[in-house]
Amino acid sequence: MTETRPRLTILLAGPRGFCAGVDRAIRIVEEALKRFGPPVYVRHEIVHNRVVVESLEAKGAVFVDELDEVPPEHVKAGVPVVFSAHGVPKSVPAEAEARGLIQLDATCPLVTKVHREAEKHFARDRHLLLIGHAGHPEVIGTMGQLPEGAVTLVEDVEQARRVQPPTSAGLAYITQTTLSVDDTAEIIAVLRERFPAIEGPRREDICYATTNRQAAVKAIAPRADLTVVIGAPNSSNSQRLVEVARKAGCPRAVLVQRARDLARVPLAGVETLALTAGASAPEALVEEVIELLRQHYTVHVEEVRVAEESVIFRLPSALAV
Repeated sequence: MTETRPRLTILLAGPRGFCAGVDRAIRIVEEALKRFGPPVYVRHEIVHNRVVVESLEAKGAVFVDELDEVPPEHVKAGVPVVFSAHGVPKSVPAEAEARGLIQLDATCPLVTKVHREAEKHFARDRHLLLIGHAGHPEVIGTMGQLPEGAVTLVEDVEQARRVQPPTSAGLAYITQTTLSVDDTAEIIAVLRERFPAIEGPRREDICYATTNRQAAVKAIAPRADLTVVIGAPNSSNSQRLVEVARKAGCPRAVLVQRARDLARVPLAGVETLALTAGASAPEALVEEVIELLRQHYTVHVEEVRVAEESVIFRLPSALAV
């Protein structure tokens, strides 16, 4: 007698996975490997995803924490170094130049936009409040655009209520690009109430991809018994998707790096599963999860798409075809 598999509906978020900034950063490393040959050094993870990092390592990329790990003989030989998509403090390119390294900047253009905003406000004698998460590479990079003391980090609503900037006469805020849209709106509302003259960006700094992926999760999470987000633990935008799913009313939301991690996720009683991927997670990992679930369930996949994305960022001029 044939065993009947339980039915499972997968609500597949759209958009999901790679954003234009991540795609550009990966292409920069791949093009550098073609142009210069291996090794190509990359300062920090190019994006927060081990599968991507390991794939690039297999092609000849060498990931380092700091530039002093690049051997002098490779510097002399003209081996390039790539800066990650999250951006770097100004001290990093200065160090690279002092060592004579060929630099390739894979900073997401939307992060660079935030850097330019910071410089503009600083030039106008405004103290900056940066809404973001302490220790995240993007936050470190943004704060490192300006002299020490020019930026105060605000992580949540409570800090927004307590923060005491040096002066309220000249004040502006900027944000990390991968935050929760709703949480950030609450923080901004508190800051505007406390400091009515505070300046902000003409368009919010949270990027289009972060906004779209959170909107897609909001559309499917309330219908699901479980939300699965594919992404790395150190991926800010992936962690925010888990939070968004829970706040949207899904009883459970979990973060997995790939299909094998589902072994630790109880699936008993799950009839509808919401599935998405953070901006650093390749589509192959989504397909891997669906294929694993097909081995145990009769699966019906319903894609729920809330936006179309057509953004493409150009490669640096040094790598332009």
